[in-house]
Amino acid sequence: MHAPISSLSRISLSGDGNVEGYASLFGEVDQARDMVMPGAFTKTLAQRGLRKIPMLFQHDPAEPVGIWLDLHEDFRGLWARGRLIPDVARGRELFALVEQGAIDGLSIGYRTVRGQIDPKTRVRKLYQVDLWEISIVTFPLLVGARVRAVPVRPNKGQGRPSS
Repeated sequence: MHAPISSLSRISLSGDGNVEGYASLFGEVDQARDMVMPGAFTKTLAQRGLRKIPMLFQHDPAEPVGIWLDLHEDFRGLWARGRLIPDVARGRELFALVEQGAIDGLSIGYRTVRGQIDPKTRVRKLYQVDLWEISIVTFPLLVGARVRAVPVRPNKGQGRPSS
């Protein structure tokens, strides 16, 4: 079971600093040979809530750059919608870097709660994770987790993409 890599697996950035897309894709093997399984984020999202999962730059806890407005699982993965904070210098810089295509990665920081290594493939399937943060990064471990800049759209184009 592999989630398709498409523009829907990317995060998009609008002119007002809003970001949205998939922070993790179910069934995709990352460069560390981890594969997140459906339901892996359910418990941590219920326990932590939005404000306890920071939006960081490069996984650095000293570099918060925005806030998440919506995080939930759907059939493809972990859907994330948030906003870069323009009053934070790094948030403004990051907006410019993403807009110009200099930085385009997205990555989750987590602790494995329940996982199992498949002896044949050596892929670790993650069934439950404790999500600590979601970062915009230079080098994501999951190839399909990318950020891209898009122009401001009228209300018709905002929100979750349709399937």
